[in-house]
Amino acid sequence: MGRMRAMQLDGPGKQLHMVTRPLPVAGTAELLIKVAACGVCRTDLHVLDGEIPAHYPIVPGHEVVGRVLAVGKGTSGFAIGQRVGVPWLGHTCGVCGFCRSGHENLCDRPEFTGCTRDGGYASHVVADARYCFALPDRFTDVEAAPLLCAGLIGWRALRLAGDGRRIGLCGFGAAAHILAQVATWQGREVYAFTRPGDEDGQAFARSLGCVWAGSSETAPPLQLDAALIFAPVGALVPAALKVVRKGGRVVCAGIHMSDIPAFPYADLWGERAIMSVANLTREDGTSFFEMIEKAGVRTVTERFPLEHANQALQRLRDGQLTGAAVICPDAQA
Repeated sequence: MGRMRAMQLDGPGKQLHMVTRPLPVAGTAELLIKVAACGVCRTDLHVLDGEIPAHYPIVPGHEVVGRVLAVGKGTSGFAIGQRVGVPWLGHTCGVCGFCRSGHENLCDRPEFTGCTRDGGYASHVVADARYCFALPDRFTDVEAAPLLCAGLIGWRALRLAGDGRRIGLCGFGAAAHILAQVATWQGREVYAFTRPGDEDGQAFARSLGCVWAGSSETAPPLQLDAALIFAPVGALVPAALKVVRKGGRVVCAGIHMSDIPAFPYADLWGERAIMSVANLTREDGTSFFEMIEKAGVRTVTERFPLEHANQALQRLRDGQLTGAAVICPDAQA
């Protein structure tokens, strides 16, 4: 049996370290995948910091692109050599009330890639084939990786925002840089909010079609129909309520956020709504990849070898990335 390499996290607050293991075997309805690229997501930082429940030791990473090496018994729809994407939602029970009502993203007994089952900061990964996606050919492996979470969760958040014309994106990172292009393609006006003083980020947002870009402490020139919050900062919620119109929506798109401070009821009044996004469904993935074939979206990425996963995560934490970081196991350190 061959061996695999992986960057493993032994517990919250620790650094990832390299391990080698026997090559895993694909079980029933599973795929053994050779990883070509894995995006680095802010949720990975929440796993590192112990802010969301995880099973340690764990191999993080849930924006996985690779090729099928082996197909487990009872698996259909994928062939050896085929390129696939592995997202955050790794498995659901299929029998709870949420699963049976079309809300598998709220499953009572889910499994999450890179959190409760090993993910893509590795040379190989085993994934439940039923939750994998075929990927559009026009994206390279590195370009496709951020689509598996930044794109998918952003797409679900945008759909929850409704049909409003003016959309605000708070926290202009991996997800927002994809969603700005999607919303612009849909004919919407996009307003980007960055960290105070991040002039490079604001210029980046304008280069992707945003009609306005400014600090999260600055009000846009017009009221918005909806605001999507990607930064894990609870204080952005009351700030967003102040800039959305009556009947507008504030959508919190992260899996973890700092506490939301108190705010006057008057800021919520007028049938404004605050919503959260929880995980994704397979239908989100199907509709997203159908849409993105038409939208002309490009992803902006920076590559890191597997051994430099800790550096990539620190760059993300410090806000020093433009677009998305992507780990490539075969890249030279």
